[in-house]
Amino acid sequence: MNRRHWLGAASACAAAWPLAGRAQSAATSAATPATPFAETPRPARMRVSSDRIVDITVCTRPFREQGPRIEAQRLHGKTVIHHYGHGGAGWSLSWGSATLGAQPLIRETGARRIAVIGCGAIGLTTARVAQRAGLKVRIYCRERPPEVASTFATGMWSPDSRIVTEAHATPAFNAGWERMARHSFRAWQDLLGMNGSPVEWRDGYVLSDTPFDQPLANGNAHGSATEPDYPDLLDLIPDLHPRSVALAPSQHPFPVAHARRFTQMTFNIRPYQRMLFEDFLREGGEIVTRDFAQSRELAALPERVIVNCTGYGARALFGDDSLIPVRGQIARLVPQSEVDYMVAWRGHNLMVVPRRDGLLVQAQGEHDFNNADRRVDRAMSEAAVARLAELFV
Repeated sequence: MNRRHWLGAASACAAAWPLAGRAQSAATSAATPATPFAETPRPARMRVSSDRIVDITVCTRPFREQGPRIEAQRLHGKTVIHHYGHGGAGWSLSWGSATLGAQPLIRETGARRIAVIGCGAIGLTTARVAQRAGLKVRIYCRERPPEVASTFATGMWSPDSRIVTEAHATPAFNAGWERMARHSFRAWQDLLGMNGSPVEWRDGYVLSDTPFDQPLANGNAHGSATEPDYPDLLDLIPDLHPRSVALAPSQHPFPVAHARRFTQMTFNIRPYQRMLFEDFLREGGEIVTRDFAQSRELAALPERVIVNCTGYGARALFGDDSLIPVRGQIARLVPQSEVDYMVAWRGHNLMVVPRRDGLLVQAQGEHDFNNADRRVDRAMSEAAVARLAELFV
């Protein structure tokens, strides 16, 4: 959690008030007893048990050590613009990556009609950005929402999630990432308050059995000890993250020694996907169901410019062996409208995000890194739910 203070701006605003106004305000305050603000409501109890699991999903995050592939290539008589490999940051970075990464490459071709391969987070957003630029767009895809892999993401603002390794986080990469993150952040704010609540800000609690300044026993915040080190990219955008607040035991109900309250942006993915998809069709977009077995099949498409947004599928379709699959499994519990907070239990491999379609319980297995197995492991989800239940005894 970012712990930098934003009090400087508040102090500057206070200093701008006229001195007389301050004196009058102080005198009024002294004469009139202040009415106290209401305390922050205590979090509602989550109803946690394995029999409340209504769905378990598995997705494969497309991770590349060197970061997303965003480049143009001449292939089979076409200009193919590769736009994939965003790790766990696909939804979060989608608008910035499409607008600042893919769209300039599309513009250089001069094409007025393009094809997009893939209908996930990156594919749909790339198509919408191209439409806004006045282009005609046809999407070719094997699966449509909600069957695409990105439907099964947790839905948190996480623009730094497995986006690059520390070894490849060069100053140039970091600067590009920051531009994309800031652009995406602004785009997401424009979706607040829309029908279906595609974007919401929520409070959450990060819990720990040990002080937060002590490292975890395994030295890795992720589930696998084989994962590489990742850079602290969030340090580049401290102004986009409200700082967390340390809580005394009397300020939270959880049976842990240490707790902090934080505020995070979240995405209700299914209604947001539906909105993107409907907007795409309403503005003249076309969609064709098609499964490409080999890249040479692209030669038969009528479009001369093709944007490859196939995610992990690019490993097989374009022979990109740099793609590393990172397995992710989520259990969805019966929705509780009264639960409006997140929970992260540090050191216990547990993250819970409340969404309109249920309470999402995410846990990472020891062997999820470099694992493309999409079979459901119910025992792993039940174990995560059992750990969660320990917080509500």
